[in-house]
Amino acid sequence: MSVTREADRPVGSWIEVFRIFLRLGLTSFGGPVAHLGYFREAFVERRRWMSEAAYADLVALCQFLPGPASSQVGLSIGLSRAGLPGALAAWAGFTLPSALALLAFAYGVGWAGDALGGGWLAGLKIAAVAVVANALWGMARTLIPDATRATFAVAAAAVVVAVPGVWGQVGAIVAAGVAGRLLLQGKPREGGGDDMPIPIRRRTAVVALAIFALLLGGLPLAAASLQSEGLALFDAFYRAGSLVFGGGHVVLPLLQAEVVPPGWVARDDFLAGYGAAQAVPGPLFTFSAYLGGVVQGPLGGWPAAAICLVGIFLPSVLLVVGALPFWAALRARPDMQAVLMGVNAGVVGLLAAAFYDPVWTAAIHARADFALALGALLLLAGWKVSPVIVVVMSAVAGAAL
Repeated sequence: MSVTREADRPVGSWIEVFRIFLRLGLTSFGGPVAHLGYFREAFVERRRWMSEAAYADLVALCQFLPGPASSQVGLSIGLSRAGLPGALAAWAGFTLPSALALLAFAYGVGWAGDALGGGWLAGLKIAAVAVVANALWGMARTLIPDATRATFAVAAAAVVVAVPGVWGQVGAIVAAGVAGRLLLQGKPREGGGDDMPIPIRRRTAVVALAIFALLLGGLPLAAASLQSEGLALFDAFYRAGSLVFGGGHVVLPLLQAEVVPPGWVARDDFLAGYGAAQAVPGPLFTFSAYLGGVVQGPLGGWPAAAICLVGIFLPSVLLVVGALPFWAALRARPDMQAVLMGVNAGVVGLLAAAFYDPVWTAAIHARADFALALGALLLLAGWKVSPVIVVVMSAVAGAAL
């Protein structure tokens, strides 16, 4: 990330960003780890918008922020490419396909319910295995080129497996950074790392962080004093997006506690929507659109869906805008290079652990599944076939099998 100026100019258009992220929003099945694999293929390998190291740095930062890490990585890429319009375009393109599908399911559209099962979904999960495996191999070749960093990666994977959840993830990255500071001083950093411009001034970042804190503290008071159902919904989902670390699955118990006991959403409806959310591409946080769609009361339907969707994702937008300029300045310091080399190795280990569970365990159940995953990996890594084509072919093969 260049820090030669207080804010770099955007290098692309928001329309370009929206088009690419819309394609990803329609095809990125498999959960947040798979999303990171799709992003790497699209922006590091295919379009070369950033280096391997810059991408790993970005993934590491988003592991420390509350909210959906893959969506925050996407927001950051859009922000770097086309400024604030690019960030919003990235969010809209990646989020709206699954949000609209889940809202349709909430309205009881027959085809939405009928389409949420079958062999094609198994094929899509297998495609995610190939995408993540390809991303891991590419990152490992660049970011763990020696035995020391390979050891960091394996140790990080072991920590994440032994301590599931956010504390294991954050602890593994922190430990890898400390080890890098101690053992990697003076080594050249592979993969670049200064090629992601941040077109946001620090003054704007401070304002974004102030708005984040103001809404977090002020929305509960405003909702209680004004007795507004819409404001109460927005407050509940904003807090969920602000305070939950670890991605979509971690936020589900909090959302259930927010919407089921007050009577906004029936328990059976909540569980049905959760099942539907597993079968759509894009971020699991779009489950919020479904919950708004089935809210019981005069506000239910698409207005409540919009309130819940914006409420749960707004903290991520504010935190990304607020954090990136300071992260860019920090990682440009020479004394941080050894730390970041260790962190990058830790990120590879973290993704390797997540590749096994849940990506592999959710998709590979039989020899035919393994064979299909190998074929998809061959198409991606060997023949350089577009992931969109691989996803479609895997879905067709899964339905046939």
